[in-house]
Amino acid sequence: MPIRRLPPETVNRIAAGEVVERPASAIKELVDNAIDAGATRIEVEAHGGGLTRIMVADDGCGMSAEELPVAIERHATSKLAPDEEGLWDLLRIHTMGFRGEALPSIGSVARLQISSRAKGQREAWSILVEGGRVDDVAPAAFAGDHGTRIEVRDLFYATPARLKFMKSERAEALAITEELKRQAMAHESVGFSLDIDGRRILRLPPEHPGPQGRLARLAAVLGRDFQDNALEIDQVRDGVRLAGFAGLPTYNRGNAAHQYLFVNDRPVRDRLLQGALRAAYADFLARDRHPSAALYVTLDPTEVDINVHPAKAEVRFRDPSLVRGLIVGALRHALAGAGHRASTTTAAQALDSIRPQSVFPGYQPGPSPAGFSAWREGGWTPPTQRPMNLPGLSDVSARHEARPEEAYQTLGGGFGGGGVAEAVREAAYGGYDAPPSIAYPGPDQAPAQPFDPIDFPLGAARAQVHETYIVSQTRDGVVIVDQHAAHERLVYERMKHEMEAGGVARQALLLPEVVELDPAEAERVVARAEELSALGLVLEGFGPGAVLVRETPALLGKTDAAGLVRDIADDLAENGQALALKERLEEVCSTMACHGSVRAGRRLAAAEMNALLREMEATPHSGQCNHGRPTYVELKLSDIEKLFGRR
Repeated sequence: MPIRRLPPETVNRIAAGEVVERPASAIKELVDNAIDAGATRIEVEAHGGGLTRIMVADDGCGMSAEELPVAIERHATSKLAPDEEGLWDLLRIHTMGFRGEALPSIGSVARLQISSRAKGQREAWSILVEGGRVDDVAPAAFAGDHGTRIEVRDLFYATPARLKFMKSERAEALAITEELKRQAMAHESVGFSLDIDGRRILRLPPEHPGPQGRLARLAAVLGRDFQDNALEIDQVRDGVRLAGFAGLPTYNRGNAAHQYLFVNDRPVRDRLLQGALRAAYADFLARDRHPSAALYVTLDPTEVDINVHPAKAEVRFRDPSLVRGLIVGALRHALAGAGHRASTTTAAQALDSIRPQSVFPGYQPGPSPAGFSAWREGGWTPPTQRPMNLPGLSDVSARHEARPEEAYQTLGGGFGGGGVAEAVREAAYGGYDAPPSIAYPGPDQAPAQPFDPIDFPLGAARAQVHETYIVSQTRDGVVIVDQHAAHERLVYERMKHEMEAGGVARQALLLPEVVELDPAEAERVVARAEELSALGLVLEGFGPGAVLVRETPALLGKTDAAGLVRDIADDLAENGQALALKERLEEVCSTMACHGSVRAGRRLAAAEMNALLREMEATPHSGQCNHGRPTYVELKLSDIEKLFGRR
């Protein structure tokens, strides 16, 4: 068959299939152009899921009459310029767009009208493109002082086959909303508005550049709960800066929809983010739960290739391990800094589940001539209910506060592993300085005034409910602690620290095991042999497509070495980290911590409960158990008062 040159219209339609996959991608390209034009406000309208009509208006620099015909030519752009030597550098891209394909691609498959007024000019001009046919530039009416208004009608009318692959109008509208949210999160200093079928969807005013403005924009898009439960990230390593916000482990979701990565202010999709988040939160979340995060990577443009995909939705880092390590390290540092903090949504969920109960269950009082005041004065009693006589209500209190030394003797040495007064004092205050006037009296001394740690973050223990939950009082609320989950986390953190300090004990295999792998997989595993050895797995290369396992972690006991190595190979291929071995070790430690912690159903003295609270305050990550569930719920006094109608 002879080789033929394709006509320009066909070439543009092929390009449209790559750049404009659906209405949301067309809006993305137009918004990118508006941001590059210096817009501070961008308005978007869509009808019929974006297939009937799309309008994008901005207040950017605008275009002159001479520039409009050039703008719709293929590979014509204002984003690139030759250097002093006349070379066009595609590695130093500082703009959102640079390929010059969006407008001609849209014009080849739709009815495209561009109206614009350049900054400093009085006249506005427009140009119309229908299915690749270009009309002459003509004067136009334009409301703003400067900017551009682009209207796209009947998207894909020139390629009817493409319309068969479009989803429902609702699905396309949701995709448009999600795309504009991503753009809004990437550019907090730009105001965005979105109307779909005449309904207001988004109204996001411009925010001040910087962390506070960025967090306000994220709260407007992801919800106020994200703002209340987000940890700020700001780390720099080897010229790469990572900023943004990540949610607490207890603020988790059932899918990875709320995980966003921005590279040089460009929204991108990269598997690197999911792998890094999984590694950072592996200690705190079950495998079916996912954290929320919005992370912003800033680096030299020469260190990242954005010319990987026509839609510019994917990037390729020159040193992906550096970026991945920075994300994991920064997230772990932020999670450690959160201490015992748990998400505020746990308290909200607890309050939502509470319903006011009637004073007399099953009884609905009828009208009384004497009214409620007579009942209060003892002049009226409900006819079907005797006056309530709760057992123990009028008894004399027999409360006894055991001294911390006595409490720790009953625990066989206490939470911290020591039974002397200094160890008790350390565990009871968890690293905080006890008031100088507080001293534990000797057997022949008069008892000192009991210390009430109500001003500590988790307050003073007041009671134990159902021998499972500790109720403590803070200065402005009430804290309910799951004693088993809390102590399990404390034991687990101590075991991890001891394992890191002393290394992972190893057991030698009587007969080394040969594991067959793909040559590329075997090479990746052997390259991480030193890292795996630190975790207790000793292996070496055994030919081009196999590894020889000599020792395994003693914690795992009798384990399937071949299955473990294959899981590690899969993790290295997908995430670049040997997560499988770490997760297995952590799972064993978690099981051991579960069996070695204070069980539900065990009675605790007041000093024991306070010691547990103080150790939680001094231990990182103690706000959630090993599966991401909260270890405590804090109810503010103001919220409790609302339940009873006091405010």
